Amino acid sequence: MNKTLSLAIAGLGTVGVGVLELLAANRDLLSARCGRSIEVLAVSARDRSRDRGVSVDGYKWFDDPVEMAEESGADIFLELIGGSEGTAREACDAAIAAGAHVVTANKALIAMHGSDIAARAEAANVSLAFEAAVAGGIPVIKALREGLAGNRVTSLHGILNGTCNYILTTMRETGRPFEDVLAEAQTLGYAEADPSFDIDGVDAAHKLAILTSVAFGCKVNFDGVHIEGIRHVAAEDIAYATELGYRIKLLGITERTNTGILQRVYPAMVPVGAPIAAVEGVYNGVVAEGDFVGTTMFEGRGAGAGPTASAVVADVVDIALGRNTPTFGVPTGSLSQTSSQSLNERAGLYYIRLMVQDTTGVFADIATTLRDANISIESAIQRARTDSGFVPVVLTTHETQEGAIQEALSLLNKLESVAETPRMIRIESI
Repeated sequence: MNKTLSLAIAGLGTVGVGVLELLAANRDLLSARCGRSIEVLAVSARDRSRDRGVSVDGYKWFDDPVEMAEESGADIFLELIGGSEGTAREACDAAIAAGAHVVTANKALIAMHGSDIAARAEAANVSLAFEAAVAGGIPVIKALREGLAGNRVTSLHGILNGTCNYILTTMRETGRPFEDVLAEAQTLGYAEADPSFDIDGVDAAHKLAILTSVAFGCKVNFDGVHIEGIRHVAAEDIAYATELGYRIKLLGITERTNTGILQRVYPAMVPVGAPIAAVEGVYNGVVAEGDFVGTTMFEGRGAGAGPTASAVVADVVDIALGRNTPTFGVPTGSLSQTSSQSLNERAGLYYIRLMVQDTTGVFADIATTLRDANISIESAIQRARTDSGFVPVVLTTHETQEGAIQEALSLLNKLESVAETPRMIRIESI
């Protein structure tokens, strides 16, 4: 196996440039590990004249990545464009049709179409690899698919978006409001000009859908993910969480139940002593439960040129060595079509924050409303009257059903004494 392995790289943004830099810096190391050299044959991007800090003069240039996939003759096509539709998908399909392996960092593409693309790659006897699509430089796909291959994974949870984790960490450390910290994250480059995909939980949901497929051997089902973001998390919620012994994290959680698979992304309170609670700043962390291995945790940088390029090139090395593990751990024909479980069936603890009028009988009304919804109060915190004349009341519940909580929130919102829409955050005992 001494034939040079040729690459065609579509997309020369942060990740694409990072791949070029890694390949140049570690050329000898990669050749030694692969038993052959790895060479970039062709590249494609929107603007050839743009200064990217690296030279592209030695590569064949294509304005159209689909044309490059069809005509470059490269052994591996690297899709680093992004987006679930359009050019990215067309280019991957074209590369597979041309007999090239595909390596991608595109979580949206894999979350929306991964099962179909994997089936086409399998039929063409080429690889589809996507380590870089989830958790940046953390080799969590390989760990689940190969390292834990002897285990039945029962559940998985993690911090899958560094932008949200940075915002929530900074809010806790400084007491500043969400909008202020978000603006700072944009200035630092941790958040996009339009941060919706990050702060509304969509990015984390893409990654969770992929992890669910690999962990449970089922078809990727992004539509089955319940998604909530962090826009409604207030500084006072974070302060109360600290007082109660919790930290607030945007979590992706997936678990196999008796009735299907429950996938959800939402801000949650986790015990301060839980391993995932210690993952701070822009870092990602994933915790998996296996029937024989028990609890395993993976932590590292979830984005950025270096970590993501590291994951991309790791996939290239696997292909160079002839490793052809099924894309999602089992052949696509064996992927199950598992039912999605409704979040209403979740049983757990809850945090509720209310702003109420400081009048006699208000707490009794709240307690009665919760009782009528079959919810038992575990703890209550009441503070002094605010400048607005209202009193904050914070409750935590004993274990109850999601459906009961939603009913209670609706009833509480109708009470004349409740001045603002009640705020709820789920508590995860992990």
